[in-house]
Amino acid sequence: MKFAAGDRVFFLLVLALSFAGIAIFSSAALGLLARSNASVSHEILLQVTLGLGLGYIGLIIARLTPLSLLRRYAPYLFGASLLFTMLVFVPGIGLHANGATRWINVGFTTIQPAEFLKIGFVLVMAWWLAQYARRLKDPKVGLGPFLALCGAPALLLLAQPNTSTTMVVLVTGAAMYFVAGAPWRDFGVLALLVVLVLGAVILFRPYVLQRVKTFINPGVHSLGASYQIQQSLIAVGSGRILGTGFGQGAEKFDYLPEPDGDSVFAVYAEETGFLGALLLLALFVGLAARGLVISSNSHDLFGGLLAFGFSFMIIIQAFVNISAMLGIIPLTGIPLPFVSHGGTALVAILIMCGFVLNVASRQAAEKLI
Repeated sequence: MKFAAGDRVFFLLVLALSFAGIAIFSSAALGLLARSNASVSHEILLQVTLGLGLGYIGLIIARLTPLSLLRRYAPYLFGASLLFTMLVFVPGIGLHANGATRWINVGFTTIQPAEFLKIGFVLVMAWWLAQYARRLKDPKVGLGPFLALCGAPALLLLAQPNTSTTMVVLVTGAAMYFVAGAPWRDFGVLALLVVLVLGAVILFRPYVLQRVKTFINPGVHSLGASYQIQQSLIAVGSGRILGTGFGQGAEKFDYLPEPDGDSVFAVYAEETGFLGALLLLALFVGLAARGLVISSNSHDLFGGLLAFGFSFMIIIQAFVNISAMLGIIPLTGIPLPFVSHGGTALVAILIMCGFVLNVASRQAAEKLI
């Protein structure tokens, strides 16, 4: 397989996670049978055809696109992803649901542009850092432009509102910034800004404050704000060591909210137990670790930052989703990569993996010269 050349281990991990994700999603989607107006076959078909099918086409394109071309057009791709995300606010195009405006309605399904904004952001961050890595100690060259690059997508995402995706983008950007050689002096400035922004979000977004309160005291409002986390913990605990059997979980029927979405890890943990959950975690950690190896072995700073940024973004999303379902952090709404409902998210994740394979293939080509 030509597009896997360069790092077969990474590609095999992508294959394992994507096809295991479809199986887990299909089992979790059975929980929709207990909900009204839900079509399980329709949901699974969309996940497989649009998510997995288009996702692997995107992976191949990302793998074969020359890095020099990506570097040249990174700012334009970032700009296009910003404009695409803005479409959610256009009447007749954007879809408002559950108090948020995050989707574009295309008739038979919806698209969430923020998933592609993540890709555009990592591309432009790698492009900018590759040029100015040696001058980041100067605030006019480093911290100032960094805040500007982060500010545009952050404001757009917060307006939707999409607080959880905003945090994923900002944390990934900060990680890339410091890996590129930013002074630790800037860490204090960024930490202060994060505290101020989080404080403002909690102050002006009541639902965020409610999630924090629920995290601190999950026993309160067991039939209200704390319901999801309590049912999630019941599901995870019910799995014990070996689980109830794949497809045999009970919590996904009429108990867990969004069993094929945010709560999909709880469904999986109930059905496969501690050992199954540990295996899934190992696959995510293995993918991220291999991505970091590819990044560190890159002789091109742009490629190295690209591989690091996408690998970090995937693992941070997995960590946040799983931690939220275990009650380690407040509920966030971040989907589990490769698994949760959402064809757009699956397509975006596979494109990210294609870019990492692209960097790995360049390393393999250099070894042959």
